[in-house]
Amino acid sequence: MKIYLADKSGFCFGVKRAVNEALKTKEQFNKRIYTLGPLIHNNDVVDYLKGKDIYPIELEDIGSLGSGDVIIIRSHGIPLKTRNLLEEKGILIVDATCPFVSNIQHIVKKYYDMGYKIAIVGDRTHPEVIGINGWCEDSAIVTKDGSELEGITGKLCVVAQTTEKQANWEKVFGVIVKSCKEFYGYNTICKATSERQLSAKELSRNVDMMVVIGGKNSSNTTKLFEICSENCKNTIHVENSKEIPDDILNKNIESIGVTAGASTPDWIIKEAVLKMSEEKNVEFNEQQAYMDMHDRQVAVGQVIKGEVFKVNEDNAFLSIGYKGEGILPKEEVTKDDSENLADLVKVGDVIDVKVIKRKNEDGFVVLSKLELQREAAFDEIKAAKDDEATINVLIKDASNAGLVGSYKGVRVFIPASHVELHHTANLDQYKGKELEVKVIEFSDANNRTRIVASRRDLLKAEKSKVEESTWEKLEKGATVEGEVKRLADFGAFVEIDGVDGLLHVSEISWGRVNKPGDVLKVGDKINVYILDVDKENKKLSLSMKKLIENPWNNIDQKYLVGNTVMGTVVRFANFGAFVELEPGVDGLVHISQISEKRIAKPGDALTIGESVKAKIIEVDKENKKIGLSIREVDEV
Repeated sequence: MKIYLADKSGFCFGVKRAVNEALKTKEQFNKRIYTLGPLIHNNDVVDYLKGKDIYPIELEDIGSLGSGDVIIIRSHGIPLKTRNLLEEKGILIVDATCPFVSNIQHIVKKYYDMGYKIAIVGDRTHPEVIGINGWCEDSAIVTKDGSELEGITGKLCVVAQTTEKQANWEKVFGVIVKSCKEFYGYNTICKATSERQLSAKELSRNVDMMVVIGGKNSSNTTKLFEICSENCKNTIHVENSKEIPDDILNKNIESIGVTAGASTPDWIIKEAVLKMSEEKNVEFNEQQAYMDMHDRQVAVGQVIKGEVFKVNEDNAFLSIGYKGEGILPKEEVTKDDSENLADLVKVGDVIDVKVIKRKNEDGFVVLSKLELQREAAFDEIKAAKDDEATINVLIKDASNAGLVGSYKGVRVFIPASHVELHHTANLDQYKGKELEVKVIEFSDANNRTRIVASRRDLLKAEKSKVEESTWEKLEKGATVEGEVKRLADFGAFVEIDGVDGLLHVSEISWGRVNKPGDVLKVGDKINVYILDVDKENKKLSLSMKKLIENPWNNIDQKYLVGNTVMGTVVRFANFGAFVELEPGVDGLVHISQISEKRIAKPGDALTIGESVKAKIIEVDKENKKIGLSIREVDEV
């Protein structure tokens, strides 16, 4: 005889959560703990809890409790007025309501407050339905088949008991759409419930006998029994192994299927399977192996899957199978405080997480998504290094040594000399920017990972590409715009579309320029004339004065002999003084033409920068010479 255990059998996470919460509460308060009604629909578990001094109490007996007593709300939830009553009496409430049920309660209250009628697909007398109905002042229409909703009009909100049959939900929905034009339907049947029912349905079609294990007063177990009976006439419902017929092995049965309700713990299931096993050493099928595997303790560093069942501002809560529940703090999902956790993780999501703490003070396994992302990021960075590929890093900090970037949470350092092709004094300007880099070092020696990246090769390649294009376009004799990049005593370097050209000091102006800094500054945008293009040797000669007319071109028309002119003394020689008449045009006042008095040197009568009047006594256009006399003006 072969025994098959249906998938998703036994404790759902909501029920297991309630049991764990009860045991944790007992440990915390170290006194008798009460549950409002049986914590779950399983007498064996209820008896087990009594042995731990955790006793059920009915609502009508609440009067026997006083301020400071502790009561646990079971996974079915309670009406709002019952919660208010407990709070008024000063009773300490530990809420173990299944998160899925809490969600239904909030939906009902929201739409009831908005003026909607409420309909619940489920059992009128089930504690969960009674609790949900209490959030709309017990005004809900409770139905199994939709007959109570025939011809309903107006605004309607429809929800379902978490353990209801999918077929009943579809039946009710079909009735509503015929007459109600404005309604919201929330199929709140628990995913685990529907999966459990579907698995039981499939298994019952392929075995000779079905055994449904669970409390006789358990709604979801009863539904499993009904589903299995439709496909397998030889179906029995038992609460535990004691109720399984002792002669089951003597019957002519080749295969037995086993399923269990949400309130049935795995040890009861195993006892039942063991009793039906001929050798008392049953070879577990996949579901049994799954249960055993998940009974083991989790280990730090282990990667597991979990289903999100609740999200608040700071944490997401995950069901992690038979292991229990895990908590995923916001800081283990994102480092951006401005992000909303509910936008990143949603109820129903099944995600991979890493265990970073086996149990916190509240009994939750602490989980992380960022740790998995970091591990994946390390792999991606190493692959980028091996493949000489690029990655994009977000710059977080800067210092004299360089930049600190982040790649999916992994620290990447960029030395200052690798940020640009030239020295950059202000590295703070890169904070908050995303830079494309190449990984030049990846080492994890001595348990310390060091990742160094560079932009130099990328910038060189980019510059080379731009330069190549620019050299193709540059033409001798053309006028172009450039930017002054640096200054030297002999000239200025001007960048033209990525190519540096030399503007010699003698080509800056027709006038005398002592040093480029007297006329230009770094960052200036100027127009220049291309004197020469040496593409082979990558040399570019530029001129500014070529764009200005040579002042000597019509010198004999501007400065006529005999006229008096104003100028500025700009330099001395032993034989006289040079006076600037305009930029690029200097006249010579011979020492004999400076003064009537005899002087030894020009500085005896003149000073540099002094404005003087002089008479034009000679103009030699060909040799670019003008003779001046101060003495003749003084004589007049």
